[in-house]
Amino acid sequence: MKGRFHPKNNVTLNPSCNESICDVIDRVSMSRRKFIFTAASASVLTVVGEVSVGGFLQSVEAVPIPKGTGFGGIGFKSIPPNLLNPATGLLEKDLVSVPEGYTVKVLVAWGDPIIPDAPTWLADASQDAAAQEKQFGMHADGMHYFPLSPRKVVGRTVSSQARSLRRFLNRPINTGLLCVNHEYTQESILHGFEGLSPVTIAKVRKSQAAHGVSVVEISKKGSDWTYNRNSSYGRRITANTEMRVSGPAAGSALLKSKKFDITPQGSFEIGINDGYTAYGTLNNCAHGYTPWGTYLTCEENWNGYFGNGGEPLASTSGIEDSEILAGQNRYGLSADGFNYRWHEVDPRFNNRTNPLEPHLFGWVVEIDPYDPQSKPIKRTALGRFKHESAQVVVDDNHRVAFYMGDDERNEYIYKFVCAQPLRPGNPASNRDLLDNGILYVAKFNDNGTGEWLPLVYGQNGLTPENGFRSQAEVLVKTRQAADRVGATMMDRPEWTAVRPQIGGYKEIEVYCTLTNNTRRGTNPPSSNNPDGTTAGGSARPPVDAANPRPDNRYGHIIRWREDGRSVAATTFKWDIFIEAGDKTRPEPNLQGNIQGDDLSSPDGLWFDDFGRLWIQTDHAGDGRGDLANIGSNTMLCADPNTKQVKLFLTSPMDCEVTGVITTPDGKAMFVNIQHPGDSGNASNPTLTSNWPHTQGYGPSGRPRSATVVITRNDGGVIGGL
Repeated sequence: MKGRFHPKNNVTLNPSCNESICDVIDRVSMSRRKFIFTAASASVLTVVGEVSVGGFLQSVEAVPIPKGTGFGGIGFKSIPPNLLNPATGLLEKDLVSVPEGYTVKVLVAWGDPIIPDAPTWLADASQDAAAQEKQFGMHADGMHYFPLSPRKVVGRTVSSQARSLRRFLNRPINTGLLCVNHEYTQESILHGFEGLSPVTIAKVRKSQAAHGVSVVEISKKGSDWTYNRNSSYGRRITANTEMRVSGPAAGSALLKSKKFDITPQGSFEIGINDGYTAYGTLNNCAHGYTPWGTYLTCEENWNGYFGNGGEPLASTSGIEDSEILAGQNRYGLSADGFNYRWHEVDPRFNNRTNPLEPHLFGWVVEIDPYDPQSKPIKRTALGRFKHESAQVVVDDNHRVAFYMGDDERNEYIYKFVCAQPLRPGNPASNRDLLDNGILYVAKFNDNGTGEWLPLVYGQNGLTPENGFRSQAEVLVKTRQAADRVGATMMDRPEWTAVRPQIGGYKEIEVYCTLTNNTRRGTNPPSSNNPDGTTAGGSARPPVDAANPRPDNRYGHIIRWREDGRSVAATTFKWDIFIEAGDKTRPEPNLQGNIQGDDLSSPDGLWFDDFGRLWIQTDHAGDGRGDLANIGSNTMLCADPNTKQVKLFLTSPMDCEVTGVITTPDGKAMFVNIQHPGDSGNASNPTLTSNWPHTQGYGPSGRPRSATVVITRNDGGVIGGL
């Protein structure tokens, strides 16, 4: 979820010597790794192996995903990639393109007014923070569609209860709320022709207002989808919105940062936070939703907003300086951050003078889209890291789990299992399910099995002598806890997606994008202290058998099935769904194994209700170098049975394709185009792109992130036959 001026999470911040996913795959013989379809494969992935004297697995034959009768099929013809024009150095098209028979239209863009009395966006970006607080935020990312009637039908789980609702879901619902994340800002585009320098509190407040989440009412009138700029549901949640902190870490001394009076003129210290209150949400990347009708937004690269000018570390009651600095090191905080420079004029973001403030970020935040007056809640039971996604599963016993990735090279995959079951039909009783449960981290074994390791105080070395004095500390220091218990380091775990249980298919099957990892070095990985006191950047996972190259530049998608069809299972079976690459490359290691259209750096991931898997990409290069034959970032559709992949959408220059959801009937699809033209600068914003103006939307002047709506000309289901 990164642009040219945003970190690509390519610095290893995991100092542990835990086994990486590359170590696991490396021990699997490439020639014997077979994924073959059989009629008897309707239950679980089975693994047959022969182990040599040296202990290396010589044969792994994984029975693949069965061909479920409920799969809706892929009914469109692939479109060609949007490649680089060598004469101009730009992509051939500064457009979003979709297959023949489909129409794409810009629905809402950065700066559009979404709250009553909000001003219209100005093409010179001269609007101030007060205006931006009422306008659609910048750099849209994950999102979800909430029908306005009835409230209880908000999305899909894989439970039998949800399946019983599908008859209702398949009828048109033409008015709803779109909850949209805004991951980050590009200061050179945001602040007009002056750019960020000189840094002022007015510019910082505008940047903070462009972050967070937008709640937008949209509706279909005739064949046209529009947004309502005067909706009573319209809402902006920003980097300064007051929030409640709940769960095991609430009230912890680790969360008692300095308290500030946050005004347009500055942040003024007025005391100490109580540990139950936080202000703002940052770097909201992927997302999730709950069966009781709320939105989950995930805080990813929040560390980059903090910095310092070399000041001494402020004293904190009962917490050693070394512990604070070790934690900041493990999570990638630095003196400069990502050069937002907020800390220069807003002391709340100085990680030396206000060292506990970073502990208030890195959480999953729950938002009620139906109540504009409700206070967002940071749910600490789900752990603190660079959250990328939180996808829900409800099993047949009403047990609830959320699957999550930590988007950093060599980080981990997690799941949270709620302590209490879901009570269907009683949303109020489910509202605090996210406050109690067990957070697990995944360990992938080399025989195609896996384990969920509990991150519970007092277990598996999570004890005072190892720096964990309570469950609150385990959660605030989730990465260190995962280091300690021996989780498997992964290649940038990003979005998770859950396969729907349709057509008699009953497994709990979860997919996760592993976007890339160029930190491939010599074996064994360097060994650093699991408490994070050793400087990050030293972990170098070895080359793996599935991608035998010094860096995993194209990425892959992994999937697993829970044993016993239960979200509470502590064991699972896994395999690799696809390995991304360019099949025209002469090097076999870079070709991937995709059956169909190539892709690079899979990121966004989502199953529709008909069983199609939608894959969105986030590579940097737009047709240069390794991407010469792939071109722009894209959205593709995959068949989970055959692994067939077809290219559905190409994008403008310098952008990422991210965020995808449909209306419940599947006939309108919403997709976000993030940071188009981000090679532009303050003096020449349209250097490489003038989208969405080139798509016929809004004035010329500077590129804008936007949400597009895609429909079929014949009124059919998106992607269907």
